[in-house]
Amino acid sequence: MGIEIRDVRVICTAPEGISLVVVKVLTNEPELYGLGCATFAHRYRAVETVINDYLKPFLIGKDPADIEDIWQSVMGMSYWRNGPVLNNALAGVDMALWDIKGKMAGMPLYQLFGGKCRPAVPCYTHAEGASADIVVERVAALRELGYRNIRVQAGGYGGGKGAQIHKPENPPKGAYFDPKAYMRTTLKMMEKLRSVYGDEIELCHDAHERLAPIDAVNFAKALEPYHLLFLEDALPPEQCDWFKMIRQQCATPIAMGELFNNPHEWRHLVQEHLIDYIRVHISQIGGITPARKLIALCDAYGVRTAWHGPVDMTPIGHAVNLHMDISSPNFGVQEWADSFTGLYAQLNGQLMAEMFPGMPQRRDGYLYLSDRPGIGVDFDEKLAAKYPCKPGAVSWDWMLARLPDGTSVRP
Repeated sequence: MGIEIRDVRVICTAPEGISLVVVKVLTNEPELYGLGCATFAHRYRAVETVINDYLKPFLIGKDPADIEDIWQSVMGMSYWRNGPVLNNALAGVDMALWDIKGKMAGMPLYQLFGGKCRPAVPCYTHAEGASADIVVERVAALRELGYRNIRVQAGGYGGGKGAQIHKPENPPKGAYFDPKAYMRTTLKMMEKLRSVYGDEIELCHDAHERLAPIDAVNFAKALEPYHLLFLEDALPPEQCDWFKMIRQQCATPIAMGELFNNPHEWRHLVQEHLIDYIRVHISQIGGITPARKLIALCDAYGVRTAWHGPVDMTPIGHAVNLHMDISSPNFGVQEWADSFTGLYAQLNGQLMAEMFPGMPQRRDGYLYLSDRPGIGVDFDEKLAAKYPCKPGAVSWDWMLARLPDGTSVRP
């Protein structure tokens, strides 16, 4: 009898307070298993239900080597598809199957993808603060850690934290921000950063879909003198046609894709040369299998990768990002979830390293992979059980964005 899938397990854990979802695919071969990241922190129970109730019965008895057939079958078996819950569930399984294939081959994943294009992966992390002065200080601290690519944000997404917002009487609860004030504050911050550091650091900024389309056009133009590495998510997915106007108006590099689920959302942006970096969340689009096809598409059109690498992702997912980074000729830069806040401990923290042995390491602004077979990251389930998910433990109120008059807008 050949190797077949014997069981599929979903483990939810929150070692840093954020709900993470790990998928473990076990085979009939003793000690041969694969791990994947299916984290959708905001709806983790929905992902868990999909895997346990729908994917697991289908997968039992399948040959884990048939990754493409399994991926295509699962993508279509719900009939309606390309949503974040279903895609994350599929991604966790897909990553685990690739992990198994690498272990069977005795090779790290990047070798299966064609080998290394570079010895390590340059990364960026976030310098955030209530004011431009605080951001300047945090950039200095990150430079000491070796970072030369840094995302800068003052006052949170939309700049509303601590700002004086002119609201009407009895305003509904929400994360209020003033788009015009946000743009002015950000431009002043960029001017200050360039006056202090010159061009020695690559700066990027995340608008996080907080702007009306014409404001995004003007904002991208106004940022042009500061020579950004990129402006991220200047528009929501529903308004992507406006990227054509941004491209016609200025040369600010554009990164887009964090909220994408469906190939139809990115195809025209890539083919029409409207973005410079694709920034999808790998589990959000269905895992390694579709991501490798996206890499090839982007390579043909001169678009570089800058995968989403937030705190709400397991080190397994981060390692998957790096395997594709290190083996892709059109790699650009990788987001990494170091943080200066109290809640989100650095991913190089001891607890995460113990729970996920073999996790990537950051040294002097570069990320390094384990050379173990497969994804290269293991998982301590007993330790994970000591940190159960607690609904409501982390506030996601920042996503309840509102304009000064109380209008709810999608982040």
